[in-house]
Amino acid sequence: MPIPRLLRCLLLCLTLFAAAPVPARTPPAPAPAAPSATPAPPTPLLWKVSGPRGALYLLGSFHLLKQDDYPLAHEVDAAYAASPRLLFELSPQDVESPQLGAQMLQAAQRQDGKRLQDDLDAATWQRLRRYAAGHGLPLEQMGGFEPWFVGLSISIAEMKAQGLQADAGLDRHFMDMAVQAGKTVEGLETAQAQIAMLDGMEPVEQKQMLIEALDDAEQGAAQTQRLHDAWRRGDERMLWQDMGVEMKRDYPRLYQRINVDRNQAWVPRLEQRLRDGQGDTLVVVGALHLLGPDGVVEALRARGYKVERICAGCRTSPAPRSR
Repeated sequence: MPIPRLLRCLLLCLTLFAAAPVPARTPPAPAPAAPSATPAPPTPLLWKVSGPRGALYLLGSFHLLKQDDYPLAHEVDAAYAASPRLLFELSPQDVESPQLGAQMLQAAQRQDGKRLQDDLDAATWQRLRRYAAGHGLPLEQMGGFEPWFVGLSISIAEMKAQGLQADAGLDRHFMDMAVQAGKTVEGLETAQAQIAMLDGMEPVEQKQMLIEALDDAEQGAAQTQRLHDAWRRGDERMLWQDMGVEMKRDYPRLYQRINVDRNQAWVPRLEQRLRDGQGDTLVVVGALHLLGPDGVVEALRARGYKVERICAGCRTSPAPRSR
């Protein structure tokens, strides 16, 4: 059974995916804890790019994680230690802004006088009503929002019910560490730009996002777990083939806006870090941005930089030396 593509691609593309305000819902009863062995650290999606006056460490993030996804692999900790500077999709100031939730709600609020039901066919509306009744979703309130926001809210609520948390995501982990250590931390874009990308989705894309959220909720945790497992394995081939290739085929314009255009906008800033002589930089962005022929890894390799994957579990390669 395929992973719902649109939502999963957003999870691997947008930090904002993990920051959406989610309506309160009654949490499920916790399952009895089963004894289990401590899992090995995740195999990182980590590449080193060597420039004339510095290096980049490109780390593919999963924006919501579990506490037992830590500790991370030694190579990742070493890349952080070697880097006095960090870059994220969004700056810590944007991610922690108390206005962020209100900005998303404002963008998602309908301005055309219509209601959510007007955008959906009868079958999808009935599915949404059943979901709302079973999960305490305030459908009357949500009816005044765009479909993208409703789908996003459902998806994040389901992931949180499965134990995936934004506060445990790779971005937040390194943001908190870097701020406390006094390292230089910046964002590649603004929260407002990411909100505009979601709000600018075409009606068919928004409806599909909501349908996939309902599909995922009905199927349980299996699809999210499959994606999470692939990230833990560092399985770049599976993530690209199951996510990037299908999104590029089925939603070419959205793929261009949400992946290709942003990657191309980031590359000059990344090249500047390789040339300015101000120290190495750890770059933590959604994993899909690093994968495939349109990814940042291949873009920098095409510009003549030496690029190597740093992954002790993949092949023999040296981890970065700590400073």
